[in-house]
Amino acid sequence: MRKAMSASAACLAALAMASTASTANAAGDDPPPPDKITVEVLTVNGSGCPAGTAAVATASDNSGFTVTYSNYLAQAGGSSTATDFRKNCQLNLRVHVPQGFTYAIAGADYRGFANLEAGASAVERASYYHQGTSPTQAVTHNLKGSLVDNWEFSDRTPVTELVYKPCGEERNFNVNTELRVTKGSDPSKTSFIAFDSTDGSVNTLYHFSWKRCPGA
Repeated sequence: MRKAMSASAACLAALAMASTASTANAAGDDPPPPDKITVEVLTVNGSGCPAGTAAVATASDNSGFTVTYSNYLAQAGGSSTATDFRKNCQLNLRVHVPQGFTYAIAGADYRGFANLEAGASAVERASYYHQGTSPTQAVTHNLKGSLVDNWEFSDRTPVTELVYKPCGEERNFNVNTELRVTKGSDPSKTSFIAFDSTDGSVNTLYHFSWKRCPGA
């Protein structure tokens, strides 16, 4: 398992997140609320995120939030067990939004690291949804060995398909992710994919799209 990001790297990552222009703002939605939002982790389930290994932080400009994993890795080959090839995680989050505003998720950036032997392959898959609504269509990204490098995938939701939390209602937000990997040509060698990186960059960044509620 790779080391969790250092405090200095985490700080740099947070600054980078805060300076990232919101995808939603580029689409012409309302500006973020001036009051600070918070994101609280209510429940964590899945083999990829044991208790205490997932953390959430919000951008200082309310443009989005990050999820950082410290023990999320799928591997195959070598001494891996039969269940190590697939890891998943479901986070149930409570997003506290200032009165008079609502939000949708306009997109997500997923980052990590992969070490894939020749002939190996890996998959990163994700979806998310507000409580009481249908999940977004899961988006799948593929990697093939041989490969030893950081990886990054960006998913964007068309403006016409954004799903906003109903105004005035408390709806938790759910994030589902999955990592899978297959053995390489030489099964004695280990291949893996992780929500982690060598440069300390944040793992997953979710971009808000904001709207004022009617009468606000």
